[in-house]
Amino acid sequence: MEPEKERTGRTPKKGRKRRRLPNKLVGASEVMRDRWDLEERQQPEAKKACLSTILLSDTREITHGQLCELLKYAVLGKSSVPKPSWCQLFHQNHLNNVVVVILQGMSQLHFYRFYLEFGLLRKAFRHKFCLPPPSSDFLADIIGLQKKQIIGDLPKGMEGSLPSSSSEVSINLQNDPIVKKYGSKKVSLTRCLLTKEEMKTYHFPLQGFPDCENFVPIKCCGSITNNSPLFGLDCEMCLTSKGRELTRISLVAEGGCCVMDELVKPDNKIVDYLTSFSGITKKILNPVTTKLKDVQRQLKALLPPNAVLVGHSLDLDLRALKMIHPYVIDTSLLYVREQGRRFKLKFLAKVILGKDIQCPDRFGHDATEDARTALELAQYFLKYGPKKIAELNLEALASHQELEAAGLEPRNTAEVVQQLNTSVLECLDSVGQKLLFLTREADATEISSSKNCQTIKCLSNKEVLEQARVEVPLFTFSIVQFSLEPFPPNLSEEMSKRMKIKWMEMSTVYAGPFSKNCNLRALNRLFESFGPVLSVTLTLESHQPHLCIQYEVLEGAQLAIESLDGSLVEGTCIKVQRPVTELTLDCDILVNELEQDSENRGTIYLSGVSETFKEHLLQQSSLFLGLEALILPKDLKNGKQKNYCFLRFKTFGSAHRALGILTGKNWKLKGRHALTPRHLHSWLRGLPPESRPPGLRVIPPPSEQEAVQMLNLDHPKIAAWRWGRKIGKLYHSLCSGTLCLILLPGTESVGS
Repeated sequence: MEPEKERTGRTPKKGRKRRRLPNKLVGASEVMRDRWDLEERQQPEAKKACLSTILLSDTREITHGQLCELLKYAVLGKSSVPKPSWCQLFHQNHLNNVVVVILQGMSQLHFYRFYLEFGLLRKAFRHKFCLPPPSSDFLADIIGLQKKQIIGDLPKGMEGSLPSSSSEVSINLQNDPIVKKYGSKKVSLTRCLLTKEEMKTYHFPLQGFPDCENFVPIKCCGSITNNSPLFGLDCEMCLTSKGRELTRISLVAEGGCCVMDELVKPDNKIVDYLTSFSGITKKILNPVTTKLKDVQRQLKALLPPNAVLVGHSLDLDLRALKMIHPYVIDTSLLYVREQGRRFKLKFLAKVILGKDIQCPDRFGHDATEDARTALELAQYFLKYGPKKIAELNLEALASHQELEAAGLEPRNTAEVVQQLNTSVLECLDSVGQKLLFLTREADATEISSSKNCQTIKCLSNKEVLEQARVEVPLFTFSIVQFSLEPFPPNLSEEMSKRMKIKWMEMSTVYAGPFSKNCNLRALNRLFESFGPVLSVTLTLESHQPHLCIQYEVLEGAQLAIESLDGSLVEGTCIKVQRPVTELTLDCDILVNELEQDSENRGTIYLSGVSETFKEHLLQQSSLFLGLEALILPKDLKNGKQKNYCFLRFKTFGSAHRALGILTGKNWKLKGRHALTPRHLHSWLRGLPPESRPPGLRVIPPPSEQEAVQMLNLDHPKIAAWRWGRKIGKLYHSLCSGTLCLILLPGTESVGS
C-alpha cells in the first residue's frame, strides 16, 4: 500500500518549459565497483551553477564521504557547511534541485562494454568518477548517516583558533588513518622512514632511475638506528627556462641549530622568482655566486653517513638539489590524512606545535623556519606516538579552518564535529525540506524509516520511473533507486576479459608492407612519435614484412592510422589498420562516439612532449585561452613523466584552436582530440590480465538456441539499451537547475 505523500520542496512554476541542455556531468567507476554520474543542468540565469573537478586526482577516485560533502554543500551552500575538498561547485545559490539515481546491479563494466547503447550518458554527461566498492550501508554512507565521531579537548596552541569543548568525549581511534598505518603504540625512528616502494610511489629521486642519471648521491654508508641524527631540510625554488631550479637551501640539526643556509644562483635564465612563496627577488639573488654544485658538495660534507633527512614534501626538495638520499622522513606522509590527501605544514605547525609560520604579513616563506618545523614535527611524532596525535582529530580541525574560511564561527569543538558529521537529511531538515526516496517495496532500506524522509514504495521499476517523473520536480532532494537482476559471476568475468581484449585490440595496429631490409630502428621511432608503445613485433607471415604495434593509449593507435595509412614510408606505400576481430568490427563507430563523448569534447591529446613542456606552455599561456587543466601522466614504476599529455579546455572551440597551434611548425607535436576519459586507463589496469596477442580469432558459431538467447530481453546488451532509454525519460523530466548524480554500484548488494 502506497503511503500518503507529503509534498515539500520547490514547486515548479506553472507553464515552465522543460529544457534539455547539453554538457552535463557524468561519473563512472572501476569494474564491479560503485559508479556514479554527476550532471549540472544549465540555468536560465546569466549566472549558472557549474561543477569544476580540476582538484580531483588523475585516477578520478573519490570516497563515499567526499560524495556526501558535495551533496551537503549543494543543499546548504557555503554559509553552513565547508566546501567540498575535491571539487568546486560555483553559484550554488542558483541550484534548485538535487537528484540521485541508483541503478543497482549495473557497473562501469556494463557502461563501457555496451558503450554505444548508453547514448544519453555518454553525450549529455561530462565527468566520470570512481567510488570504492559498495558497503552494506551504501545509501547511509553517501548521505552521511554513518556513526557520529566526537573529539575531546584541543591540542596546546590551538586554544586561540578553536575554542575547546566543555564536555568530555571520546574518539574511535581505530578508524584514524595514522593509527591504521602505525598502530596505537609509540614507533621507532626506523619505522617512520619511507620504504623504497613508498619512495617510488611518491616520486622521490632514486639511484638507477632514468630521470635521475645526473643526480648526486649523498654518501650514506652507515647503518640506520633509532639513535641516528635527524636533519631538517627545506628548499626554495624559482622558475627558469628549464623548469624549477634551486634558489635557497636550509639545513637544521637536532636542537634547532641552523647548520646551512645558502642562496643559490640557477644555471638557466629565471622567468619567475616565485617571490610570494620563496621570498627571493632579483635584487637578493644578483650578488650571489654560489651554484648548485657548490651546495651539493657542502651538503655531502656536512651530513654524517647515517643521517636522516626530514622535510615536508621532501621529494621536491631533493629533486631541486638533484641529490639522492635513501633515509628520509616526510612529515606530509608521516601525518597520514584520509584518501591520500596531505596536511599543510602551516596547519601542522599550529595544531601540533602551537606556533605560527608562513604568516601572510611576511615576505615569502622562511626556509630555515620551515626546515626547523618539519624536524620538530618528526620529533613530536617519535616522542608521543600515533595515539596522542590521533586524539587531536586533525581531520576535524582542518575542516574547522574551512568553516572559518566560509565565514562560520563554531562555538566549540563538539559543534565543529557536529557540522562535519551532519547528514544530508539533517541539512534538509534545517531548511524545512524533506528527502524523497523512491524505490521498489522489496528494496526499501533503513533510510525509509527516517522521520525526514518521504518514502514512496513501488511494486516495479516501471512504477518507480513513472512516480519519479511526477514527484522528483516537487522536492529539493530526491533519491530514485532502480533494481536490476545481477548477472551471474561467470558472465561478468567473461565480460571483463572481453573488455580487456577489446581495448587492447583497438589500441593495436598492423602496418606494412615494408621491404626486407627496412630500418627497424627508424620505424620504431616513427611509430613511437604517436604515443607510448607497449610492444613492436615483426610479422613474417605475409610475403613482405609487417609490424604489429601495440600502443598504451587508444589515441596513439588512432593517430598512427590517421597519419600513416596510405602514405609512403621508406619508398613503400603502406597500410595501417587495426586487427579485424569480432570485437573490432564496430571500431570506427566506437572511436567516433568516444570523440563525441561530452567528457572528451574540449580535451586534446599530444604526443612528443618533453619534461619542460609545462614551463613552455605557461610562458605562452596567452595563446591558449580557456585552458583548464594540464594532465601529465607519469610512469607508475619510476615516476618519470611520459612523453604524452592531455590538455583540457572550457570549450571545444578553444581546444580545436590550441590543437592547431601545438601541432604546427613551432611546437612540432603530434596530437588529436582525446578519445579516452581520464579514469579509464586506471580502470582497465584493474581488469583481469589477458596475455593472448591481438589478431584474428575464429569463434565457432553459436547454436540456434544460443543465438535466440543472445536476442533475449535478459541479455546484458538489451538491458543496457533499455535502461539507457529509461534514464533518458527521467532526465528529460528534470527541471532546469538540477544537479543529477547517477550511481552504478555494481553487482554486489547495497542495502539491508
